[in-house]
Amino acid sequence: MPDTVTIRKAFGRAVQVLTSRPQIGRKTDITRVRVGDGLTCEIEDGPWKMTADLATKAGGNGAGPTPGTFGRAALGSCLAISYVMWAAHLDIPLTHVDVEVQTDSDVRGMYGVGEVAAGYTAVRYVVTIESTASCQDILRLLDTAEQHSPYVEVFRRPQHLQRAVVHIRRGKE
Repeated sequence: MPDTVTIRKAFGRAVQVLTSRPQIGRKTDITRVRVGDGLTCEIEDGPWKMTADLATKAGGNGAGPTPGTFGRAALGSCLAISYVMWAAHLDIPLTHVDVEVQTDSDVRGMYGVGEVAAGYTAVRYVVTIESTASCQDILRLLDTAEQHSPYVEVFRRPQHLQRAVVHIRRGKE
């Protein structure tokens, strides 16, 4: 497990700065996605570069994980990071954290087949924690971390989604 002292200090510094200057906490993140070959998407977010695609049987090139993989990974990693951060802050010892995200879906919705909504029909996660702490402390940790986890919030409540369109028209009609 990571150095809890370092995490605890970073957590404390963040709380101190955000308490004294709340405007620092407000930000806009930008991730750019460009479609390349077929359905293969090149993703850029700051210094990070990733690829998303669909399997060849779905018309993709299989060049990377699917968007669903990234969505499940976002939730699972946000939970895992939240547990470790809050454990350090609450001084609850952890020796192992594992989060498994499970989703149910019906892909007919993605293809407009039937009266089926696109997306997940159910989302579950299984948390495995190894610790010398009591069950009561572990449940307090999980509840606190989940209450402050950004992606738990994204999955729990509807988000206001806004679309802007830039249409570049080239060539003759």
